[in-house]
Amino acid sequence: MTLRRPHQDAVLPAADVAVIRQVLGACADLIAWAEKNCGREFAASAAAAAEAAGFSRAPGALAGEASVAIDYLDFADAVGSDW
Repeated sequence: MTLRRPHQDAVLPAADVAVIRQVLGACADLIAWAEKNCGREFAASAAAAAEAAGFSRAPGALAGEASVAIDYLDFADAVGSDW
């Protein structure tokens, strides 16, 4: 990753973006599965973790934020594009 200046976006090679996307997808799937199958204790822990990260405590919020992060990667402008 190359950070050009503190106020600018980071630049990642496509292979790195692919790995990050894969991991975020796996995390979202795991969190969603655990929320459905691991009971109230996990749901409470996931809600607390989401809140600590500044997200909603709503069920599925943590998995949802991982999905949003994937969208940011999927729809990011290519380096050098001027939108």
